[in-house]
Amino acid sequence: MLMSQSGREARLRYLANSFRVLVPGDHVTCAVSGQTIPLDKLKYWSVERQEPYASAEFSTKAELGL
Repeated sequence: MLMSQSGREARLRYLANSFRVLVPGDHVTCAVSGQTIPLDKLKYWSVERQEPYASAEFSTKAELGL
């Protein structure tokens, strides 16, 4: 029986140009804003900190420690 991943948060391993799904799901949560990010819309993350961001602005804030 196939289980739906709808509504489940995924766990990812963030790589330089992609990410690997460790635990299936359909979204992740922005490390700065707490916003839900659908996996098909995820564009920004930190390999060093292993965290996702909803936008370039949030990524910059995390990088600057704001």
